[in-house]
Amino acid sequence: MSHIDLDSLLQGNRRALAKAITLVESKLDSHREQAQDILQQVLPHTGNSVRIGITGVPGVGKSTFIEAFGLYLISQGKRVAVLAVDPSSPVAGGSILGDKTRMEELSRRDEAFIRPSPSEGALGGVAQKTRETMLLCEAAGYDVILVETVGVGQSEYQVAGMVDFFMVLMLPGGGDELQGIKKGIVELADALVINKADGDSSTLAKRTRQHYNNAMNLLRHTSFWTPRVMTCSALQNENVDAVWGMIVDYYFQAQDNGAFISKRARQNRQWMHQLVDEMLHLGLARHPRVREILPALERDVAEGRATAYAAARRIMDVFQA
Repeated sequence: MSHIDLDSLLQGNRRALAKAITLVESKLDSHREQAQDILQQVLPHTGNSVRIGITGVPGVGKSTFIEAFGLYLISQGKRVAVLAVDPSSPVAGGSILGDKTRMEELSRRDEAFIRPSPSEGALGGVAQKTRETMLLCEAAGYDVILVETVGVGQSEYQVAGMVDFFMVLMLPGGGDELQGIKKGIVELADALVINKADGDSSTLAKRTRQHYNNAMNLLRHTSFWTPRVMTCSALQNENVDAVWGMIVDYYFQAQDNGAFISKRARQNRQWMHQLVDEMLHLGLARHPRVREILPALERDVAEGRATAYAAARRIMDVFQA
C-alpha cells in the first residue's frame, strides 16, 4: 500500500481519504497496524461532525431521501459524507454499490463523499470499519456523516450504537405491524420520518403520522428527548429542511444537558468492549491447540457425553495455558 499523506487527508483531499479508508478496510495485519497508526494521529481532529444513522425497509426511498437531504445540507454550507453499511451480499439484492449511481447528483458534488462499506471483514466486521471510516471522514472535515443501513436487522443496532441521532424512514400506511420493522428498532429511533408523503399519499401520511405518534407515546423514554414523528417527500423536496431543523434542535438540547458527550463516551466504551470480545474470539479461532481439540469436544457435546460448560471450560484452559 502506498504512503498516505496525512496533511492532504486533514485538508480534505478526497483521494487521500479514499486511500486511508481502503487501508482501514484491508484484512492484512500490516495494513491494520498502519491504519491504526493513522487513526491515532487523526484522533485529535475527529468528533466535530453530527453523526446521523438512517434506516428503513427496502422501498422506503432511502437513496432519494439521502440525496435530497445531502443536497439540502450542502446548500447550507455543510460537507456531507454518506457511509452505507451493507451486511448482505450483492446476490441477495442488498448491494449498495448501486447507490452511487442512484445518488447521481449528490455523488457529483465536491462537498459530498459517498462510500459503501465492505459487507464483511475480519476483526470488527462492518461495525468497526464504519466507525473508523467515520473518524477519517471527520478528520477530513466533513460536518455531517450519514450512516445508512440496508436491511432491517442486526446492522441497525450496530449503527444506532455509533451515531448521535438515529432516524427510521417509514412509508405512508403500515398500521400496527410497523412495516416489518422490529419494535426494538423503533425504540432506538430518535425520529420516525414518513417519506413519500406526496400526491395521493399525503392524507394517508398524515394518518400514519398520528398512528405512530400514538405508538411512540406508549414507549417509555428515559432521555431528555421525546422522539418525533414527521412527514416529508424527498422526491418533491418537501419538509427535508424541517428534518434537519429537528436534528439541530436535538443537537443543541443534547449539548445543553451534557447528553451528547456522555453518549459518545458510552459508545466508545462499548466499542472497546466489543473489540476485546472479537479479539478474544479471533485468538481462540487461531489457537493451534484449541483447533486441534475442538472437533472432538463438539462431538462430545452434540452426543451428550459432555456438558457445554465442561467443554467450554476445557477450551479456555487450553487457550490460557
